[in-house]
Amino acid sequence: MTTTQHNSTSVLDLISPTLRTDLITMVREDYWPEMTDDQGARGVNQLAAFLAVAANTTEKAAPSLRVDLFWHAFVLHTKPYADFCQALGGGFIHHVPDRSNAGHNPAEGRAAMRRTAEMIRAAGFHTDAEFWPINGAADCTQSYAGCSDSPNTGKGK
Repeated sequence: MTTTQHNSTSVLDLISPTLRTDLITMVREDYWPEMTDDQGARGVNQLAAFLAVAANTTEKAAPSLRVDLFWHAFVLHTKPYADFCQALGGGFIHHVPDRSNAGHNPAEGRAAMRRTAEMIRAAGFHTDAEFWPINGAADCTQSYAGCSDSPNTGKGK
């Protein structure tokens, strides 16, 4: 596993307060109406940690379902999203849905999420159990359709 260490505070600061509020609002309105402000703030932090790792690893990183909700909202903010990816130093992080049957296998989803959570911790970030429910229910253990990042292979940066 190859990951680059980032100062977690500086990565979290790459998302402005205004954008944080907008991402939380979008996730609440589009996917998770009962989400609290605290859950929203933690979700943005978990997204930032996930993307920081995804930007600088040669391995595939897969978000949890809840982290993926925030990723979907962030991708729609194309300019700030591209700027965030650039600031991480690993090039643009593509959101790659996997609509094959493998993308819907709960055991494979849990294993991919476990590996991703380990990479996040190894990079110096906190993993929030509510957003990385490694032993949780199947519908919470993998992104819908098995979304993942585009592994940083040194190509296309």
